[in-house]
Amino acid sequence: MVWASDVGDAYWEALREVPMSGSIAWFEELGRNDVARAGGKGANLGEMVGAGLPVPPGFVITVDAYRRFLRESGVGGELKEMLAGLDVDDSDALERRSKAMRRKIREARIPDGIREELIGAYASLGARDGGPDPLIAVRSSATVEDAGESSFAGMFETFLNVRGEEDLVRAVQGCWASLVGGRALFYWKKRGADAMERLIAVVVQEMVASEKSGVLFTVDPSTGDRSRIVIESAWGLGEAVVGGEVEPDHYVVDKRSLEIRERHPGHKNFAFVLDAESGENRRLPLSSEHAVELSLSDAEVHRIAELGLRDEAHYGAPQDIEFAVSDGSIYLVQTRPVTTLGDDSGGERGQAPAALEHEVVAKGLGASPGFATGRVRILHSPEEGAVLRRGEILVAEMTAPDWVPLMKRAAAIVTDRGGMTSHAAIVSREMGLPCVVGTRDATGALRDDTVVTVDGSRGVVYLGEVEAAASPVPERRSAGQGAPITATRLYVNLAQVERAEEVAAMDVDGVGLLRAEFLILEALGGVHPRLMMERGQGEDFVEALSSKIAQIAGAFHPRPVTYRSMDFRTNEFRGLEGGERFEAEEANPMIGYRGCYRYVREPDLFRLELRTLERARQRFDNLRLMIPFVRTAWELDACKHLVDESALAGSRGFELWVMAEVPSVSYWIPAYAQAGIHGVSIGSNDLTQLVLGADRDSERLRELYDERDPAVLDAITTIIRRCHDSGITASICGQAPSVYPEYAELLVRAGIDSISVNPDSIDKARHHIGSAERRLLLEAARRPAEVPVHHA
Repeated sequence: MVWASDVGDAYWEALREVPMSGSIAWFEELGRNDVARAGGKGANLGEMVGAGLPVPPGFVITVDAYRRFLRESGVGGELKEMLAGLDVDDSDALERRSKAMRRKIREARIPDGIREELIGAYASLGARDGGPDPLIAVRSSATVEDAGESSFAGMFETFLNVRGEEDLVRAVQGCWASLVGGRALFYWKKRGADAMERLIAVVVQEMVASEKSGVLFTVDPSTGDRSRIVIESAWGLGEAVVGGEVEPDHYVVDKRSLEIRERHPGHKNFAFVLDAESGENRRLPLSSEHAVELSLSDAEVHRIAELGLRDEAHYGAPQDIEFAVSDGSIYLVQTRPVTTLGDDSGGERGQAPAALEHEVVAKGLGASPGFATGRVRILHSPEEGAVLRRGEILVAEMTAPDWVPLMKRAAAIVTDRGGMTSHAAIVSREMGLPCVVGTRDATGALRDDTVVTVDGSRGVVYLGEVEAAASPVPERRSAGQGAPITATRLYVNLAQVERAEEVAAMDVDGVGLLRAEFLILEALGGVHPRLMMERGQGEDFVEALSSKIAQIAGAFHPRPVTYRSMDFRTNEFRGLEGGERFEAEEANPMIGYRGCYRYVREPDLFRLELRTLERARQRFDNLRLMIPFVRTAWELDACKHLVDESALAGSRGFELWVMAEVPSVSYWIPAYAQAGIHGVSIGSNDLTQLVLGADRDSERLRELYDERDPAVLDAITTIIRRCHDSGITASICGQAPSVYPEYAELLVRAGIDSISVNPDSIDKARHHIGSAERRLLLEAARRPAEVPVHHA
């Protein structure tokens, strides 16, 4: 167990021993080296002001003020006592204690000296602004926020449209209280954070009532072309552009001459505007003429581009900048480096201009983005894997689960067959490997030891080494804020133990799909489970696999981890050591002997897996079990009987889920709910295959296989509706939400409870979900209220 008091008494010693300085620091006093005093956000705003960039005025309530508050109010000692003996792995206890600690901070009286400095600074800000009680934003600025290895997104509070002394004081204490939120305490403990990381400052900044706003990239985000500046803008506040709620105007500017090369008006049917009296943001509909009018004049485009060049020159790297225009003045409200530009070591990259001059030796679907160069190694089966050296390009007809250990050694994957949801595509995305699928003839056209470059974004394989440039930039986040908080839970699909800590640090609510197959291959070294049982190695199976499961569950605890029990098809099982002895050859393994029915026929093997999950769950009670490929109610009843006989059924908080991959599931959902199933998770890959009768791995059927087909969408919305009618949770963990942004809105409108996506889609998905939820709320607010009719 992990005790919160173990975080280190050094933290409390630091509060006593570090000398105090002033409680307020104006932006002009700060720079990038002042993170320990002003937090990451405050230090960066000060750096921008020091560089002469136009930033809305403001100040920082320093880390020293927070230290002094804890000491003089006595709250520090109370918090220490409340943390003593707290097991952060006990989610209920963690939430109760965190709530009590936050209440202590919010209700404590701020020492008079700090309060006077704070109110004095607020009055000075008003004097600068020309009036009392200016409208401000109050944002947490933790000392961990600029640490590259940390991910505290969305944990710390932000308060917008704050006005008046008392509201300011409450907002500051709300920011301080967010430092002891349950999730923050858990992260600190798991990361072993030192005392300085567990401190917080608060930014107070004038709100800008933007007439127009937008984003600026000092590098073209779609091509990586550093000779171009790209600007997108819209009317009103920046939320509409950053949140993707309108189609913005698009400008391309030559970086050297500042000549405007392209102007594309977007359709901006509304604007968010700040109501000065109420201090609230409201949505203002625009006329059809105003909606398509360019929001920036040429002079404004030039001024914004010039500011972008100054910002990039100061930081020495391409920047992603958010700007606002008010009363003829242009303000920069946020700047951050474009961190996804490629280097020579690997990672996500885009096509360099020089790529157009190279010979294309294979072409297919770009299934996983990235850019990698290496020697070709053609394999026809995993048994040939010994010849594959680390960093080579793995070329195969297609891959299956038993290829996973080999894929980890490759720099990129190229296959003859398969589509965007093929095994190679899905696994490559989860591993972060560039991948091109459906080339039809890569195994014939390429030769071993030939040097090639794989562009996984464009689905192209070039002969020779091609220099990599920049790739598209990930989804932006709102100025000064983390990802939006959404009512729809966002989960992640995961298969690799080694990525657990990295992905757990991202802004996700848990694991929606943990595939047993990949873990089994890694833990058992490619041996068929039944062969291990025959050898008397059942306990080895349980110990090896439970250890892998526990590592992932521990990284995400207390967030849920949904373990899908093993679902090898017979042809995949045959590829394991001993598989040919135990697996029959089937003409159509996809709809053959697999999933729930296999567990009913082979209860001894399923019981071994249940024992494995029991052992992992003894350490981490956030594990759920999900049964795949359930066709009928009677087989689920038989399978559930085996689960009920195990120790899982009596363990605290245990949930049993089923996958919705077979169209019959929509009929049986009421029966599943009555049997005690807690949730249904839609596997859109297999569901699409079975609704349309189209093999997802066939490049010839590419045009037929479409998860957006109306018949598939109707099946999905029916499943969601019937789940809710039956009182159980509806989720989705197929590929579609990771690939098609419009899926998020469809799912939210249908009432989905949670969406599980690949790790590389987390930020995009969170923003798409947030935008969809906001649109639904706004639509509901605009609906006229029903007026009752009274009859005489």
